[in-house]
Amino acid sequence: MIEWRLLDSGIKAIAGVDEAGRGACAGPLVVAALILKDPNDPSLREVRDSKLLSPIQRENFYELILNQVCAHAIIEISSEEIDTRGLHKSNIEGMRRAVNALGVTPDYVLTDGYEVPGMSHPNLAVWKGDQVALTISAASIIAKVYRDRLMIELDRKYPGYGLAEHKGYVTKVHSDAMKKLGITPVHRKSYANVAKLIK
Repeated sequence: MIEWRLLDSGIKAIAGVDEAGRGACAGPLVVAALILKDPNDPSLREVRDSKLLSPIQRENFYELILNQVCAHAIIEISSEEIDTRGLHKSNIEGMRRAVNALGVTPDYVLTDGYEVPGMSHPNLAVWKGDQVALTISAASIIAKVYRDRLMIELDRKYPGYGLAEHKGYVTKVHSDAMKKLGITPVHRKSYANVAKLIK
């Protein structure tokens, strides 16, 4: 765990940052940042990258993690902003906003894979960080569960697309629904599979 090396060097407040929804063609990009009270807490030993957990496991960890943080922030980047700014820049901006929204100043920031230019805190982009850094894994769970819940709400607002099931990712059901019903305000119009349906 990367955090152990940082803790051993005297760094205390370590923020982890990760996102959910990069590959989706509908719904927001959600970025979570958090600082754990104690990364060595035994209750966090089973925390893993959200993609390696079942939905039930993620939900259980979500509540556990939020009880173990001294600060956290969740940022939504809308489909409209993604279309305007581009996905990569939106991802970076979301990470920056999430860290700035923590309300406390981290001693060090760990981000999943992406360097964040201009960040005022010491930081490290960690390749596959959601698999090797506890704080990033925890942030990935927070971002994923929050976004999944949001997509269930959007499914009620825009019925017929199956957003509660596929969470805005490309599936045959989703593609067929877009062809039949058209696109919604939460679809990312800059994405090729959506753009070709705009008349």
